[in-house]
Amino acid sequence: MMFQRDHRQTSHAHAQAYARYELLYTFVDFAAALLFVVGSVFFFYDSLTYAGTWLFLIGSILFGCKPTIRLVREVRLAAMGRPKDSEQR
Repeated sequence: MMFQRDHRQTSHAHAQAYARYELLYTFVDFAAALLFVVGSVFFFYDSLTYAGTWLFLIGSILFGCKPTIRLVREVRLAAMGRPKDSEQR
């Protein structure tokens, strides 16, 4: 089953996969926020407005990637299955 908190603790491999996806998610989050901040500053200068618009667009795309990363993580963790010894809990 997907989107269950215990997925990350099912096995060591699950915990490692969960951690990798969390790092990716956090990187995307910071990158999107940084692009929005820099894009906002660029809007104060007429000569940088075009670049600021592109930064906003890229930041928006990154924010859109966040739910995709979570969904891919959950599908992967669910596909990994449960080890035999954890099914007996």
